[in-house]
Amino acid sequence: MLSTTADHALRAVLLLGRAYGTPPVSADEIAEATGTPRNYMSKTLNALAKAGVLTSSRGPTGGFALALAPDELTVARIIDLFDDPDPSGRCLLGTGPCNLAQPCAAHHRWTALTDARRAPLTNTTLADLLTGRAA
Repeated sequence: MLSTTADHALRAVLLLGRAYGTPPVSADEIAEATGTPRNYMSKTLNALAKAGVLTSSRGPTGGFALALAPDELTVARIIDLFDDPDPSGRCLLGTGPCNLAQPCAAHHRWTALTDARRAPLTNTTLADLLTGRAA
């Protein structure tokens, strides 16, 4: 369901969610805690910071922290940075482009299925995952 990068990003953000309100956590600590190669995690963390999900600070006491409270950050916002949330627009039936203006026979049903699959990601916050709250 998730790409490897989205999975690592979600794990890192959850770790930072547990540490919310504390000093920044270094990229090395996050990489070690999540079992992710350091360089790979650094690139992922920088992408999250560039997108406004994390803050970053340099220096010996620097690191990364959540830019938003865990209850303001949805799982979809994190995953969408690394996985394309939009369908390709390619027709499932192979008859050419498929969209609302020119739907194929499967279009409306398939759109409903993809929307239903995505809903839990858009309706679940980091806080929900950290506290075990049901959707």
